[in-house]
Amino acid sequence: MRYFLDTEYDGFGGALLSIALVPEDGGEEFYAVIAHDVVTDPWVERNVVPYFDMVPEGLKSPHLSRPAAAEALAHWLSHDPDPEIVADWPEDLAQLSMMLVTGPGRMVPLHGLTLRFQPLHNFSTAANSAVPHNALHDARALRDHIMNHLE
Repeated sequence: MRYFLDTEYDGFGGALLSIALVPEDGGEEFYAVIAHDVVTDPWVERNVVPYFDMVPEGLKSPHLSRPAAAEALAHWLSHDPDPEIVADWPEDLAQLSMMLVTGPGRMVPLHGLTLRFQPLHNFSTAANSAVPHNALHDARALRDHIMNHLE
């Protein structure tokens, strides 16, 4: 199955702050906020951090450590033998890939994973999101756009 990905991170090349994957079939969504001590980018502090918890009640959870979020994601994907992750920004795929690495020579257990970069010209997930710069809402906007306009 295809899953549409969005992440929020602490500025260019910064630490992962939140991650969301939404399935193409409208089923159960994955959303995690990564515990962090300090956000260094002032724009992110103003435009991303205040919106972390603006998600449905069932998806709100305590902020997870990065390894705990990786384990939760691996468990969430464990039912799918061949997931395809679609993102419209390369950094989202890089953040996901790095999250899967939990230590030197260690990664979360996955059956396999296909990553697909789908550049979208003249479309902004944040501009079309119910809650801009919230990973879950931006991932939903990405899914809706691709499924309604590119297929």
